[in-house]
Amino acid sequence: MRSVLTTERTLVAGPALRTGPRASYRGVAQGPGEPHVVRTELAGSSTKDAARDGQGIGCFVHLTDLHVTDVQSPARFEFVNREWGDPRFRELLTMQRPHETLNTHAIEAMVRAINRVETGPLTGAAPSLVAVTGDGIDNTQHNELANLIALLDGGEVRPDSGAPGYDGVQRVDWRGEIYWKPDGPEDGDQFQSELGFPRHPGLLERAMLPFASEGLRLPWLRCWGNHEQVCQGVGVVTPELARWMVGSRKPIAMPPGIDPEAAVETFVQGAERFATGAYLEVAPDADRRPIGRADLLPESTCYVRDEGLVRFITLDTVCNAGGADGAVPREQLHWLERRLEEAHSTFRSRDGSPVRSAEEDRYVVVLSHHGYDTLSNPRCDQHADDLLALLSRFQNVILWLNGHVHANRITPRSTFWEVTTSALVDWPCQSRLVEVYRTAGGDLAIGCTMLDHDGEGLAGLHRELAANVPGNGFDSWRPGEAADRNAILLLPAPF
Repeated sequence: MRSVLTTERTLVAGPALRTGPRASYRGVAQGPGEPHVVRTELAGSSTKDAARDGQGIGCFVHLTDLHVTDVQSPARFEFVNREWGDPRFRELLTMQRPHETLNTHAIEAMVRAINRVETGPLTGAAPSLVAVTGDGIDNTQHNELANLIALLDGGEVRPDSGAPGYDGVQRVDWRGEIYWKPDGPEDGDQFQSELGFPRHPGLLERAMLPFASEGLRLPWLRCWGNHEQVCQGVGVVTPELARWMVGSRKPIAMPPGIDPEAAVETFVQGAERFATGAYLEVAPDADRRPIGRADLLPESTCYVRDEGLVRFITLDTVCNAGGADGAVPREQLHWLERRLEEAHSTFRSRDGSPVRSAEEDRYVVVLSHHGYDTLSNPRCDQHADDLLALLSRFQNVILWLNGHVHANRITPRSTFWEVTTSALVDWPCQSRLVEVYRTAGGDLAIGCTMLDHDGEGLAGLHRELAANVPGNGFDSWRPGEAADRNAILLLPAPF
């Protein structure tokens, strides 16, 4: 599987490899390539025939929700997955994935795949950068961030933490049948006995070995996500929780006294409460200490990158008060307004009147972790509608790229397109190539093409396991519809 462009081939559910009473475990097979769907909701159908011919403006890759994970951390609360069927715990899930020990290997494979993309299929232009829109790591830890930097910049990746060798919930003798245990007997956990998951003796030890990443050959843009900020993407890192992260007590069961009606807010305000029940002793590790914004983005989490005729504007949509969903502070909107003015020779003022400036026109691409629908965190002031109105005032805004929901989705937003790309950590484990170009008819086109990695080594097993997770794999909404994947998005030329 050397090809990565899904216009050439796609990945689909293959034949059943093993069968359980609840589901069959299926392999990942090759399907036919998927053509581009031309979308004209913002341009009118008259431009449809001219969509594929024109002049290139920019080409780049969108990569999001990688989730480099310290799978042995004392500050992970995997036992919460027992509450999967209780909607009161929804915001706390997923706490553990059967394929999570292989996350770094999947990321390294995607890095290699991106490096092999020489030209875009629509314009023939070479990609110039990679936009990474948050949740590069899973649990706001320094050792996770060090591995993320090694993966994307090149260097040695060290998935192991604590004492040498795997010591976590997938260990064969760890209490709990809700975790896939690749070294265990075929009926030793729910994944093998009910879902047909296979045995893979020795996998966990192999997954913990250090390896080298070649790193991206392109510059990459960094973005702050909720998993960079808060424990398991939800809980505020209090001083007590920070001490727990580097300590030796690993919680293994829901403590008594956790009220399901208030479970989410309890975790948000004091996740250490979930660590007061039964525990096991594990090796401590000072490198598990929590990170801050300056560790990933030393200058600012909101910034501008001009690349040719394209201006990339990165926002910080993470709510400091905790919780998974996002928000945009009022002061960030003011900052954004100034950056938009710098990329326009004409625009509409707040009262709707036209304004002329001495600035040169650029096409504007906005980057953030959260999209419009998830800028809804009740713990912070919410200005999602104000953000949408602001972006719509500036005609050069053509695209808003984001992640967070771990699914492919493309939405027209009055004057621009919002494109959400699926997570690398969950099926379909993809990234997205984006090409911006002028059509032969003079309109603007944004070409989107999904990218797969080659599936070599442990990365292929990561994808196969992710595809078989109930509700999140082959049977889920995460891949989106055809029009959410390979698509040509048309707009009237803004200038």
